[in-house]
Amino acid sequence: MVATTATLLVSCPEQKGLVAKIANFIYTNNGNIIHADHHTDHQAGLFLSRIEWELDGFRLARDEIADAFNAVATPLQAQWQLHFSDTIPRVAIWVGQQEHCLYDLLWRIQSKQLNANVVCIVSNHKKLEPIAQQFGIEYYYFPVTSDNKREQELKQLELIKSKKVDLVILAKYMQILGADFVRQLPQKIINIHHSFLPAFVGAKPYHQAYRRGVKIIGATAHYVTEELDAGPIIEQDVVRISHRDTVKDLIRKGKDLERIVLARAVRLHLEHRILVYDNKTVVFA
Repeated sequence: MVATTATLLVSCPEQKGLVAKIANFIYTNNGNIIHADHHTDHQAGLFLSRIEWELDGFRLARDEIADAFNAVATPLQAQWQLHFSDTIPRVAIWVGQQEHCLYDLLWRIQSKQLNANVVCIVSNHKKLEPIAQQFGIEYYYFPVTSDNKREQELKQLELIKSKKVDLVILAKYMQILGADFVRQLPQKIINIHHSFLPAFVGAKPYHQAYRRGVKIIGATAHYVTEELDAGPIIEQDVVRISHRDTVKDLIRKGKDLERIVLARAVRLHLEHRILVYDNKTVVFA
């Protein structure tokens, strides 16, 4: 059996002895550190760290760790998070009419590649409801128009609250989320999109890219902020395009990338490997 672990994510102003102080907190409580990674952004004057240790034999009970570490963190002016490996995050997946990312996420979660529990699927279309039924997941249909957008998003927020959702994944959900919705879920919404923005805006970006003879296409996964497609980037990847590729080839390659990049980003979030600052991320992969 895999040992249960605790993970601390810490960011604080740069100063001497930070690694030692955090590690000493774990050592003095009989913890066995199994992963430790640190980064200092000298320009920002910021220290960032991820440290993971086994709970077996640790002298502090789970409900005592936060208060105990706070005594260490407060003098350092640190912001920090504490997570436990046996806590399974509750995920909601937002979808439109494209199924490739949804299928990929559900398969990875079902096969235990991603440690999550999908509590619901939400859409402004009914097209993908049979997939939810296939996997035994509740499907919620919220048709969205310019007149009812805010009302529907308030209902969606109530759903998130009632389901105790930890993470919302936009798996090709093609609606722009309202600012009020996004503000309620800071760094808890992950989106995926192709890499053609801002060069090829609007409908049929792959057709536009084909006409321009692009040689590389890609995908980007990021946290959602109020500024459209400008949130902190978690993961990206690219694939080569040749003169032999048709529009269908570009679309196929693009969808493959979107699936992979989104899955990587979700995994990094679920494993608590990301720290955000200044609208960018440090990823402890």
